Amino acid sequence: MIKSLRFAIPILLLFACNNSKEKEQPKAEQASEIILVEAPILHLEEANRLAELPINCVQVEYPNKLNQTIGSGEDLKSPKTLHPAFYGCFDWHSSVHGHWSLVSLLKQFPELNKNTDIEQMLLQNMSKENIQTEVNYFFEKHNATYERTYGWAWVLKLAEELHTWDAPLARELESNLQPLTDLMVEKYIEFLPKLNYPIRVGEHSNTAFGLSFAYDYAHTIGNETLKSLIVQRSKDFYLKDASCPLTWEPSGFDFLSPCLEEAALMKRVLPTEEFKTWLSDFLPQLKDKNFALETGKVSDRTDGKLVHLDGVNFSRAWSLYEISRDLPEYAHLKNIANAHITYSLPSIVGDSYEGGHWLGSFAIYALNTAARD
Repeated sequence: MIKSLRFAIPILLLFACNNSKEKEQPKAEQASEIILVEAPILHLEEANRLAELPINCVQVEYPNKLNQTIGSGEDLKSPKTLHPAFYGCFDWHSSVHGHWSLVSLLKQFPELNKNTDIEQMLLQNMSKENIQTEVNYFFEKHNATYERTYGWAWVLKLAEELHTWDAPLARELESNLQPLTDLMVEKYIEFLPKLNYPIRVGEHSNTAFGLSFAYDYAHTIGNETLKSLIVQRSKDFYLKDASCPLTWEPSGFDFLSPCLEEAALMKRVLPTEEFKTWLSDFLPQLKDKNFALETGKVSDRTDGKLVHLDGVNFSRAWSLYEISRDLPEYAHLKNIANAHITYSLPSIVGDSYEGGHWLGSFAIYALNTAARD
């Protein structure tokens, strides 16, 4: 009997030691000092400054990255011929959200310095004929998956912005855009049931980002078919996720945070109490009031990939605002969001075209999200 106990005691001690380790919770990154950062505000002066970015690119055809699959020599056409609405701003999706930027700024500040020029740009680019050509492009043999789902998401964000703008110009543009909007909705409804696994990267194809913007559109417009599909697919993809490795972020070229984009999506689709339980498992460190998150650092803003990290600062901010909205226990995250915007905002105007052709949209969307609090 004594021999049996002699062997049993070390085994019990080993089990107890392992069990205690299993109960240890990941510790939040500790901030040595919490510096309060004033919430950034999109005022008229800032709006005029940011408007210059899309103004100076939505009708600039070159340089241009077409992201085109060539079926034959007949496909070799100029960007403006292929995409008469969205040929500027270096690539198609950046042109789409460049137009969204102009709509958003003009909607908020009708007194913008170049308001007449902006109206003419929007009417000229987003004519019925031009939008129909954009629609036709997706029906060509090699283009069915073009801009999936990042560009699709921005089309729906543009449509949502027009829908919520009470102005004659908005009604005309919304009507012109409608065939492309409807096509993007159809493509989401066709594609999402086929997607077996979410895409968890920090760039264009991130599934959570695309679903968030599509959800916002469906919720605003009242498209219950699209909305319910997004809710179901979000739960399929993410409901069992836990312990997202936020310390692995950002990767060198990220402009989205895989962890925070996912959390911001689940905030949209889950009831509040269910979301709080899910978030406690997914990112438990966020609840710590001493939680800190260093901004993404940009070493060279003339490098089209490295400048993505300014984008990650803006997108982290809009995700943190979304996560913390109406949740007092997470209110401290807003200060982190403020710091991320404040770090990158001064650098995106008057800098390289590599960032200027798209970063303005990210800054505007982050500032708009901050204003909703």
